[in-house]
Amino acid sequence: MGCFKKEFNGSTLELTRGDITTEAVDAIVNAANSALSGGGGVDGAIHSVGGPAIMAECRKIGGCPTGTAVITGAGELPSSYVIHTVGPVYRGGNRGEAELLKSAYMSSLKLAKEHGLHSLAFPSISTGVYSYPTEEAAEIALSTVIDFLKVPSSIELVRFVLFSDSDLRAYSSVLEGLGD
Repeated sequence: MGCFKKEFNGSTLELTRGDITTEAVDAIVNAANSALSGGGGVDGAIHSVGGPAIMAECRKIGGCPTGTAVITGAGELPSSYVIHTVGPVYRGGNRGEAELLKSAYMSSLKLAKEHGLHSLAFPSISTGVYSYPTEEAAEIALSTVIDFLKVPSSIELVRFVLFSDSDLRAYSSVLEGLGD
C-alpha cells in the first residue's frame, strides 16, 4: 500500500505507512501520557530515537492533561519539534472519549499554527495501548484535520504516519468516505 493524498484549501493531507521517528517535517506529534514520562509504542520510540533532550524538556513542562498538547524540541529526530498530546483511554465510548480525542488533534494543530509550522506528522492517537477502535479514531482524526485545513493557516502538509497496513487501510477507507 502506498501513500494517499488529498488537497484541502491548498494544503495536503497524506496517509502513509511508516515510522514517525524518521519524518523530516517541522513537527511530529507524540501520543504521550499525561505525565509526559515516556512509555511504550510511539511515545517510547520518539524518546528512544530523539534522545534525552526531549525528556529533559518534558520534565520542565511537568505534564499535559488529556486532550491538550505541549511542544518541545526534537532532540536527535529529523523534525524540528515534537508536539506531545494526550489522547483518551477508550472505556466504551460513553465517557467523553470522542471529544477528548478531537481536542488532542485540535490542540496539536493549533500549537503548530501558533509556532508558524508548515508540516506535521501524526500517529494514530489512542489506538494502541489506549484501545480506541481504529475506524472510530480515524473518523475523528481525519474530520478534525480536514475541518482545520479548510481555514487558511501556515500548515501546508499534515501526514498521518500509520504503523500497520491495517491502520493504513482503515484511515484510507475513512478518508474516501469523507469526500471533499
